[in-house]
Amino acid sequence: MNLSALLRARFQTALATLTDDPAPYAAMIRVAADPRFGDYQSNACMSLGKQLGKPPREIAALLVSRLALDPACETPEIAGPGFINLRIRDEFLTSSLFAMLHHERAGVELTDLREKILIDYSSPNVAKPMHVGHIRSTVIGAALAEMFRFLGHDVITDNHLGDWGTQFGIIIYGYKHFGDADVVAANPVPELAKLYRLTNQLIEYQKANKSLIALQAKLTDAQDHAARETAASNAVASDTNTNTNAKEAKKALKAAQAAARRVDAIAAEINAAQTKVKAVDEDPRLAAIAAEHADVPAAVLRETAKMHEGDAENRALWEQFLPHCKDEINRVYDRLGVTFDHTLGESFYHDRLPGVVATLDKLGLTKQSDGAVCVFLDGFDSPMIIQKRDGAYLYATTDLATLQYRQEVFAPNRILYVVDSRQSEHFEKFFAMAEPLGMTDIELIHVQFGTVLGADGRPMKTRSGSLIGLESLLNDAVARAKDVACNPDRLATMNPPMLEEEQNRIAETVGIGAIKYADLSHHRATDYRFDVDKMVALEGNTATYMQYSYARTQSILRRVADEQKIDDIQAWLVENTTADQLQFSEPAERALAIALLRFEEAIEGAVSAYAPNQLCDYLYETAKTYSTFNDACRVLGNSDPIVLRTRLALVMLTGRVIKQGLRLLGIGVCERM
Repeated sequence: MNLSALLRARFQTALATLTDDPAPYAAMIRVAADPRFGDYQSNACMSLGKQLGKPPREIAALLVSRLALDPACETPEIAGPGFINLRIRDEFLTSSLFAMLHHERAGVELTDLREKILIDYSSPNVAKPMHVGHIRSTVIGAALAEMFRFLGHDVITDNHLGDWGTQFGIIIYGYKHFGDADVVAANPVPELAKLYRLTNQLIEYQKANKSLIALQAKLTDAQDHAARETAASNAVASDTNTNTNAKEAKKALKAAQAAARRVDAIAAEINAAQTKVKAVDEDPRLAAIAAEHADVPAAVLRETAKMHEGDAENRALWEQFLPHCKDEINRVYDRLGVTFDHTLGESFYHDRLPGVVATLDKLGLTKQSDGAVCVFLDGFDSPMIIQKRDGAYLYATTDLATLQYRQEVFAPNRILYVVDSRQSEHFEKFFAMAEPLGMTDIELIHVQFGTVLGADGRPMKTRSGSLIGLESLLNDAVARAKDVACNPDRLATMNPPMLEEEQNRIAETVGIGAIKYADLSHHRATDYRFDVDKMVALEGNTATYMQYSYARTQSILRRVADEQKIDDIQAWLVENTTADQLQFSEPAERALAIALLRFEEAIEGAVSAYAPNQLCDYLYETAKTYSTFNDACRVLGNSDPIVLRTRLALVMLTGRVIKQGLRLLGIGVCERM
């Protein structure tokens, strides 16, 4: 049941008698901001009046006379200059609730416009542990896949692993110079991680050392510039000349503030570089290693190139290490409850890369630039480089090979790339290449997202400047969730008592759900601050609040079952309730019914905007509406069979909608909390 879609369809039919293009006006139906004025509202007549040159209220009267809204709505009301207020009939609501009660998908119908949609998400470099930066792509992509599948689309998920790049050159170099074959063989995952961290630390040390001189020069220039801008701002601010424009003063102040921020940013870069250098210089063992391996950045690139060129030793090491690296990330995926239909990494497409360049050459799209093979695209200042001077291929080449393969094998209607917003220019160029390659039948969409920030408002990193490991964040969230959901005061009220095993299961469900929901509840294009205490809070827009709301519905159903001596209260309710036994006696009942019937509407809105936060917002508003209902409408001990059945149906459907909605977001529920 999609109430908005139903109303849009009725409006479009009526609007077709007034305009040749009714669809945009029919789409102007919104949930009413104030329930006193109805459930939905249309402001189409405001815009249509301008087109037709007539007063909007006159257009509204004409439109209302042609609307066929029975049996869904009461007679529409015209308000103000031409708004149309719509109120759903109680009889229609109760009959829809009755149908929803018997519908295993909580009233959500399968789409009539089925598409094949391929979703590319997560895509970590597998030679190193997953970090906080991977959480957004992983949970957003997984949620979109679940929602599209639930609506009936043919969904293919592909984890385009980084299993072929410099990160393996780092591990191979580390293994050759610092590794012990027997130790690695005995405990491969942690030992390879150690080798990666050591080699990468040396690379970062050398880069930081080289960057400090240039950074200090940049800082001096920035400080001089900031001093000039501050002096200019102060001069404008202290000017007693009445002709001085306030706008100029504001502009000068902004320039001074921007210059000061640049100083701070460069100082932070210097501090990060100094921290990396200090960590090595103050450790005698690391300092000695760094001195011995001064060319490690270039050496790692040579090891990577040898692997790509088919060097027997490096290819054998890659084949030896890759399964262990995959095991490491799969362990995190298992904990997150995330799966993929395919995990075709960069290595899978390596043999296709020469063919990509040959195809582009044949089409006359390539040019040589400083020895590199490039494609110059209209509308872009810089070219897309597809092969470097040394013959190495780039991400763009692999992405084009991947696209060709996906068209040949999967033939999708749409491909969603769930990748952070910093890659926007790459995807704009990449998508521009689809048409000359003859891929006009595939819609390519960059589902971009912002950054996870720490409490200081900056990207979340450790003190050494590296990104924080994802698994440590999961552990922190689970530990904090146990403190909140299983604290002694709450445990004391549990009957039967909650044993340690159940506590741990709840903590895992709540903690993992908290991290996922905190990410998904923000619009994907925005940055957000990671605050584990807020994430696991029992109040506010959190997964924990939703999970607790679900647990409350199940508690009520269990208690009524005990009170009525019914084994399966939900099955009994479905089998022993008729449509005429559902009747509203309180406004809170009706409000909750409206909220529940908007479930399909919320899912469709989320997928159309590729924005899971819309489903989060819906679940939060529904949970709040249920809380109001719970306070106002007694269920337990109710002797009126009509009131009891109606309220039980609302409780049962609330639990079903919250559980299903959270499942689509990749979040579990607990039967009690």
